Amino acid sequence: MFGIGWPELFVIMAIGLIVVGPERLPKYAEETGRLLRQLRRMAQDASVDLRAELGPEMADLNLNDLRDLHPKRMMQKYLFEDDPDDEVAAEAAVLADPEPVRRGSGPPLVFGDPAPYDIDTT
Repeated sequence: MFGIGWPELFVIMAIGLIVVGPERLPKYAEETGRLLRQLRRMAQDASVDLRAELGPEMADLNLNDLRDLHPKRMMQKYLFEDDPDDEVAAEAAVLADPEPVRRGSGPPLVFGDPAPYDIDTT
């Protein structure tokens, strides 16, 4: 429940008892409970209305699917997650073209050769 444990709940109740007073505390607790029930009912009604408006084809819409539609998550998914098909295509391109690759002023690299190692830069 909101990350609140028993010790914190007892402290909140003690502060409420001191601030509000023992006469009015049951009335405030009842109103708070009623407010929470109304909020829960409103959230459920909104969920039912949304599913009804979206139609039967969206009835099995999952909350995780909605999280994937967030722009930040979409950018992470499409820009930073590796696509297995892209890796296979890149390996196939390297194997199909065994020409040495020139990088910098060192000797040409051939596929399968170890990468050059410079002790001063590491």
